[in-house]
Amino acid sequence: MKNFILFIREDIAHINALSGEEMQADIQEYTQWVESLAKTDNYVEGDPLEPGGCYVKKDRISTDGPFIESKEAITGYILLKARDIEHATELAKHCPVFKHGGQLELRPTRVS
Repeated sequence: MKNFILFIREDIAHINALSGEEMQADIQEYTQWVESLAKTDNYVEGDPLEPGGCYVKKDRISTDGPFIESKEAITGYILLKARDIEHATELAKHCPVFKHGGQLELRPTRVS
């Protein structure tokens, strides 16, 4: 098995428009998806990301980098185990992010 990282990209305006109930329902969907990955031993770890942060270049650190003004942002990550990229893609297809027009970036890691 190899490790793959999924970067979860979501529409910031959509997230900001969710009511408290809608946010809890969204979290529940992600929790169920992650639990299904864990049951098949494909889940390694993952976390949502806090808004904000900083953008670092060699000679400059900015807290209002291009990610702040973007329509989409990376809102979390999932590290999973899969046989190969095709298997990882199949696992990723069930992520709730797609219900709201979000996207995933799937990348193999160098170390498994």
